[in-house]
Amino acid sequence: MKEGQKRWTREELILTFNLYCKTPFGKLHSRNPEVIELAALIGRSPNAVAFKLVNFASLDPSLKKRGIKGASNHSKLDKQVWDAFNDNWEELAFESEQLRAQLYGKGQGANDLVQEPRITEGKEELRLVKARVNQQFFRSMIMAAYNQTCCITGIGIPSLLIAGHIRPWAEAPKLRLNPHNGLALNTLHDKAFELGLITITPDYKVRVSPQLPTEEASTFFSRYEGQPIRLPQRFLPDPELLKYHNDERFLH
Repeated sequence: MKEGQKRWTREELILTFNLYCKTPFGKLHSRNPEVIELAALIGRSPNAVAFKLVNFASLDPSLKKRGIKGASNHSKLDKQVWDAFNDNWEELAFESEQLRAQLYGKGQGANDLVQEPRITEGKEELRLVKARVNQQFFRSMIMAAYNQTCCITGIGIPSLLIAGHIRPWAEAPKLRLNPHNGLALNTLHDKAFELGLITITPDYKVRVSPQLPTEEASTFFSRYEGQPIRLPQRFLPDPELLKYHNDERFLH
């Protein structure tokens, strides 16, 4: 560490990783207003925050597969925060949103649900608040990864998009916040995926169920048969989860 520099704290890195998850890859730079805002609130320069974002990118295996290396000198604590999120997305996502609420103040970039006093009024209330906060975090993360675009059709209207799960929310609690279990889909294709009328293969190509009525299939789905999806900028869908969907939920 250079003379005069202060060490990054775990809390600062959790806040920065929260921003990493929600920011499209092309905006991980010091001119991004959200980077500038976070930097001011934690007493860092925008360049320092942007550099940490790129450090996190260097740890992202999805980016490595695309040949994007990021910075090469991440710290031990950077890696610990990365591992903490990837080991327990549900807890770390909520912790990061709580830190944002404390730092930004209500209505200024923080998730208002985290700040509500009722959060301390009982375990069931906390559970519900936590679920709602984490669902919003998951959506923000998936939308950023797919650049607000349906991975099958290319529709780029956020209000028509769903942050869907490969393995359903109710079925796999440990995967609920894992971005490798997420897909950005428009509402129609998300429902078709949920019902097993379409699937995505482990090599990221669309398959259409033969059980779809011919007219509907040709109008809305068949044109995508065998076509590759638009891959996310980070957090590639887990091929094993896609295999599960192909084997267990897809209507052959």
